[in-house]
Amino acid sequence: MLSHGLREDVRVHLVCGDAFTVTVDGRTVRNLNPDERSTAALIRDALAARAEAIGHQPAESSPGVEIRRFGFAGAIDWLGDRGTIVPLHEDGQPIVDWEPPTDPVFVLSDHRDFTAEELDVLGDAAADRIRLGPRPIHADHAITVAHNYLDTDGYGRY
Repeated sequence: MLSHGLREDVRVHLVCGDAFTVTVDGRTVRNLNPDERSTAALIRDALAARAEAIGHQPAESSPGVEIRRFGFAGAIDWLGDRGTIVPLHEDGQPIVDWEPPTDPVFVLSDHRDFTAEELDVLGDAAADRIRLGPRPIHADHAITVAHNYLDTDGYGRY
């Protein structure tokens, strides 16, 4: 989100239950507002359309919202073909010492740490783990900090 708008150059991929991946495309999504209720409704509708998703072929539940039948490993493999996988982790290298790729795919967990299997998948897919600051922050804040870093060319331009 932006103030009075959406980031049209961003796609969010939510892995649900290690079985499905819901994608929200900022360029084409409709009816996404800055409240939890509208966001939850879009995700709910995507999950309701999961029977229509066949393999990696998505089902579009509403404009700009799709669901695919793959979990974490499948999502990382699929996204790795489209960009550079960049795990965000409190034990990673500081973002200020890192040169971002042109096509970063930031990966972060929710309130739980990645499982050992997920860490193995990330280790195979990514060269770097990045830390956003000197102290651990919530995942929803991490997204904002990462976008600010990219928006300002590494905090160098405002």
